[in-house]
Amino acid sequence: SLRSSRGLDELLKDGIQNIPLDDKKTYELLQRGDARGVFQLESDGIRELLKRMKPDNIRDLIATNALYRPGPLSGGMVDAYVNRKHGREKPTYVHPIMKEVLEETYGILVYQEQCMRILNLLGGIELASAYACIKAISKKKEDIIKARRIDFLKGAQERGVTEETAAEIFDLIVHFGGYGFNKSHSAAYAKLGYQTAYLKTHYPAEFMAALLTSEIEDSNKRDIMVEHLGDARRLGCEVLPPSIQEGEAEFTVKNGKIVFGLLAIKGLGRGAAEEIVRARNEGGPFKDFFDFCERIDQKAVPKMAIERLIKVGAF
Repeated sequence: SLRSSRGLDELLKDGIQNIPLDDKKTYELLQRGDARGVFQLESDGIRELLKRMKPDNIRDLIATNALYRPGPLSGGMVDAYVNRKHGREKPTYVHPIMKEVLEETYGILVYQEQCMRILNLLGGIELASAYACIKAISKKKEDIIKARRIDFLKGAQERGVTEETAAEIFDLIVHFGGYGFNKSHSAAYAKLGYQTAYLKTHYPAEFMAALLTSEIEDSNKRDIMVEHLGDARRLGCEVLPPSIQEGEAEFTVKNGKIVFGLLAIKGLGRGAAEEIVRARNEGGPFKDFFDFCERIDQKAVPKMAIERLIKVGAF
């Protein structure tokens, strides 16, 4: 919601949906694992995965969301994806349709939709039944799995696939189907993650101010706020110290610099922060300490709050 630069105003007016999905600087930020505050990509583990994967397109981000789960991580799928993306392994396909369906994920069954397409295209199984089969695999319902296996082997042989190859493909689906993730869900997450990464890349001060503000009233997140402040400085954003003359209740941006939000001062409280801003807006900058004390409502800004402001150097 922070609109402090003309470029950001124009971007938000035109619509964040219209940003390019191939922005090199955004991918460079993600490749560094510099993804704190980026939707779905901010945990320590997934940032390490980003460093290994080095995503350079939206498909990689979709796959990252789908792969970063206990099953794929422990099953070797993540290592295989990373190695194949960077040419250390070569994907193999037992049938041309397998290549058609799996080429975007380097021959690895990552999504439920891929399993469903293979069951449909090679085995002639209707998509509704294919979806039910994937659900049965994830829940280990052997009776449904066996029934669909018979259907798949029959349909595949009718389409010119040998029984041996068909059995190999179905076993592959059973093995990876339990790990499969919904691609449409992962794609929506990846797009929102990319959009937040784009904002962090091109509007770092505004993004970090908004991110800091989002954590401002949670006393359990003080350490996270300190990390975000360090992150902002690493991105080249100057963070101004607390000031009664500049600070709003929340973090803001002025002349490309992040203005410290008064509410982030421990023990100050929203009522006190907003009263200081009100008095300054109505009467102009405070002339000195005594002017400050005369103009504020001391019920809203009690002695303890003033002592906190003194200790953090806000005067």
